Amino acid sequence: MRTATMTTSAGAILLAGRVLLAVFFANSAYGHFKNHRMMTAYARQSGVPLPVVAGWPAGAWLAASALSVAAGIWADLGTLMMGAFVIPAALFLHAFWRVDDAAERRTQLQSFLRNVSYLGAALALFAVFASIDHGLRFAVTGSLIHLS
Repeated sequence: MRTATMTTSAGAILLAGRVLLAVFFANSAYGHFKNHRMMTAYARQSGVPLPVVAGWPAGAWLAASALSVAAGIWADLGTLMMGAFVIPAALFLHAFWRVDDAAERRTQLQSFLRNVSYLGAALALFAVFASIDHGLRFAVTGSLIHLS
């Protein structure tokens, strides 16, 4: 199997994108650590099956995914971790279709769509990382999963 190569400039642009995406998830991780009780209570109120996971465990998951993508340590796995987080977050915590108040419904719709956008970015980056493998510039490791 031939590994795709990447120019230095393309690698630098992709690195900037990786870091910018990771900033959102790292910031979210911090919020989940800092506000464990509030996150757990909101998850309980929203009907999350295991609401305790919404606090510091979700923060640890988010931090690991952000570090993975930004540093390029199995970045393909990190993007899948991001996607695995935003799916239940969108469906349980931002279920705009369950909200009666118009203003709150708009807020939840925007949060839902933000998560859908992050899922799209995570899937697109997963495909890039899993296809490029060791050709990814400015990364600690190659891909864990290989698409050929």
